[in-house]
Amino acid sequence: MNEIIKKIENGQLKENAPQFNVGDTVRVHAKIKEGNRERIQVFEGIVLKKQGGSSRETFTVRKFSSGIGVEKTWPLHSPIVEKVEVVRRGKVRRAKLNYLRGRVGKRAKVKEIIQ
Repeated sequence: MNEIIKKIENGQLKENAPQFNVGDTVRVHAKIKEGNRERIQVFEGIVLKKQGGSSRETFTVRKFSSGIGVEKTWPLHSPIVEKVEVVRRGKVRRAKLNYLRGRVGKRAKVKEIIQ
């Protein structure tokens, strides 16, 4: 890759990027703009996948809202993502948990790592 692009991308990286893995239950605090006001909205769910690298890294979180599965994908180093809290650590053996999309209720749970 071009050296100029690498320098620009390295300047956009967050210094204290959150540490979490696929299968973890996280709370994503995201900035929402409504007109001229700005507020923080919390989205809590299971991390389905992480992809990309460097400043282009993204992660997808899935939750159930009123019985309907909702997924959102955020860039990890975006200024829109205020912070990511890890609520629970999950024990998984896959890099991408696409099989959770077809499951509902107890079957859609991930085992917890107890430390």
